[in-house]
Amino acid sequence: MTHDATTVLAVRGLVKRYGGLVVTQDVDFELRQGEVHALVGPNGAGKTTLLGQLTGDVRSDAGQVFFGERDITRLPVHRRARLGIGRSFQITSVFPDLTVLENALLAVQAHEGGSFRFWQRALDDKHAVERATALLEQVGLDAMAERQAEQLSHGEHRQLEIALALAGEPKILLLDEPMAGMGLEDSATLTAMLLAMKGTVAMLLVEHDMNAVFALADRISVLVYGRCIATGTPDEIRADAEVRRAYLGDDEAAA
Repeated sequence: MTHDATTVLAVRGLVKRYGGLVVTQDVDFELRQGEVHALVGPNGAGKTTLLGQLTGDVRSDAGQVFFGERDITRLPVHRRARLGIGRSFQITSVFPDLTVLENALLAVQAHEGGSFRFWQRALDDKHAVERATALLEQVGLDAMAERQAEQLSHGEHRQLEIALALAGEPKILLLDEPMAGMGLEDSATLTAMLLAMKGTVAMLLVEHDMNAVFALADRISVLVYGRCIATGTPDEIRADAEVRRAYLGDDEAAA
């Protein structure tokens, strides 16, 4: 199937059923190079299942997933990750007893095929240390490199997890509710960090925090009962009567 040259990920007619329950139903959307595309919807809309279908964790019953021109619908998780699909918070675990830098080093070595060596040897690997330090700078944690990961705040922990996801230099980053459980300050910090990353990697953002969504997204797709009912710019989604009825609520509609 031919796509626009700027399309890095395309979903065509994706379906997932669990017995008689249809969780995702004929879902179509595209993620373009360098954009932030938000996927929103009420609880139970099928967002997490859809992310699983994109990563390969969930096997689709119908439809296709394309990475560029390549049909990856049947590829396993590890092969999709190797192609350049990264998923935050699930690519690797944060090790609480290690420092922030050591966590980043471990992710760099894992993605570059290095063995899990003694830390003294790892810290002597100049290339790995430079790469890990650059990742921490990218997410704003370079000043905390020597701090143990267990000492990080909830928001800082999320920043570190994104750094680990970026270690594989993904072409696409799937962000599964990165603002969940955050206070206003942490949420604002993470939003600013993701804004600074815009254009460097295509991001699919699943998020309930609509302030963050409207601040970050170039386009938004709305999922309701497994169906994508609308895709558009933030302004188009705000103005869509069906979206306001189904998700944003009557108060938004009256505004």
